[in-house]
Amino acid sequence: MPIPALRCLPRNDQPIRPERCFVLYWMVTARRTRSHYGLQHALDLARSHRKPLVVLEAIRSDYRWVSERFQRFAVEGMVDNAAAFSAAGVRYHAYVEPTPGASKGLLEALAAQAVAVVTDHYPCGFFPRMVEVAGQKLDVQLEAVDSNGLYPLAHAPKTFSTAASFRRHLQKTLAPFLEQPPVENPLADYDLGMAEVPDDVQRRWPHAQRLLEDPARVSTLGLPSPGPVAVRGGAKTAQGILDRFIDQRLVNYGERNHPDREGASGLSPWLHWGHLGAWELVKRVFDRESWTPDQLGPVTGSRQGWWGLSEPAEGFLDEIITWRELGHVFCHREPHFDRFETLPAWAQKTLEEHRGDPRPEVYTDEQLAFARTGDEIWNAAQRELVHDGRVQNYLRMLWGKKVLQWSAHPEQAWERLIDLNNRYALDGRDPNSYSGIAWVFGRFDRAWGPERPIFGKVRYMTSDSTRRKLKLKGYLVRYGDESELADLAGK
Repeated sequence: MPIPALRCLPRNDQPIRPERCFVLYWMVTARRTRSHYGLQHALDLARSHRKPLVVLEAIRSDYRWVSERFQRFAVEGMVDNAAAFSAAGVRYHAYVEPTPGASKGLLEALAAQAVAVVTDHYPCGFFPRMVEVAGQKLDVQLEAVDSNGLYPLAHAPKTFSTAASFRRHLQKTLAPFLEQPPVENPLADYDLGMAEVPDDVQRRWPHAQRLLEDPARVSTLGLPSPGPVAVRGGAKTAQGILDRFIDQRLVNYGERNHPDREGASGLSPWLHWGHLGAWELVKRVFDRESWTPDQLGPVTGSRQGWWGLSEPAEGFLDEIITWRELGHVFCHREPHFDRFETLPAWAQKTLEEHRGDPRPEVYTDEQLAFARTGDEIWNAAQRELVHDGRVQNYLRMLWGKKVLQWSAHPEQAWERLIDLNNRYALDGRDPNSYSGIAWVFGRFDRAWGPERPIFGKVRYMTSDSTRRKLKLKGYLVRYGDESELADLAGK
């Protein structure tokens, strides 16, 4: 079944090579086998040329913030992918760099045997540049496919400045795309045979079989800290958490801001790593509520009512579609999304006007990493980040605001938040991560009053108001222990 044309982005002008051996799908960010436009498109090409499919999933070790934590989570995802491709009869080559740069030449070697190459379009991190460079090197057609969300990134007419403006745009334009979901199981009925990876490729870049047999062996690769978290990567784990969310937590989604309540989905790490796709998640919500497109209401721009669903379901869809895809659109259209200079002009102006304001404290990088501040709530949030690789939804906002208050100047706070988040968070280096960090400084927000020291007109938050507003007792007990934090937070 052909994917929507807007999803397919050519990355060179090289031809298809029908005389070659297989179609190559280069899996770089959508690391799953279900509800996946990229895999679906690669399979369509394979069927149209009657050639088998080869899937390459390779993990680099030369990117900033690489760690045992991230490589272990990714390898655990490879385990599930290997099982799914094997069951379908598709050749899957998993490769994990043992040393930085060891994978150089692998893609070109496989592409030399490929009818066509398909990869993922992801608007963040090193991936856009990596795919661009690959397109320049290959002598065969390379297409990047957008499997990021429900709204095709190429359809965005502009960079949206607020969630409200993007929400209204979605209500005007999203309906036709809801009728173009990816195939749930694109590997079903695959019958093109098991391709062979060339011997010279297997010798130089051997399949990561030993790591897939025991992902704990990632610890032998000499990677930097932090170490792994308790939760497992991969599609199987994601499916279990998704089941629990739909069956037990969705009804309480309105309580998600309270750390002692179970309302949040908890799925962001698996969404970031591509082990779960947004379409699959949203379809489960639709199915739970027996939703059909004729329930869509008039365009109002409101957070509630347009979908025609229950209040918790509408709240969740506003987060997973409006807010999540707002960040993806921004990164897709703004190549310098991770720079302070891309903040709104009003935010930069007010922060500059308050640059010289006295700070209540100016903590060092080490004090922040090891949660050694005078703020009990902030310390607990940082410990959660270090121990578990994530921060509770509401507390992530406070966590960022306090770093702005405790840094010598706004640019230092910006760099610190990016470093802390991307070093420890399983969902770091993600459009949503950058959206959340930039929101601390005013992106996707508006000017607020009264004007305050340090923050100016940027939205202000305090730990005292958070303590009054949220149910925190259990959370503060759970993340109040400093033991072993130094080992986990080590750089």
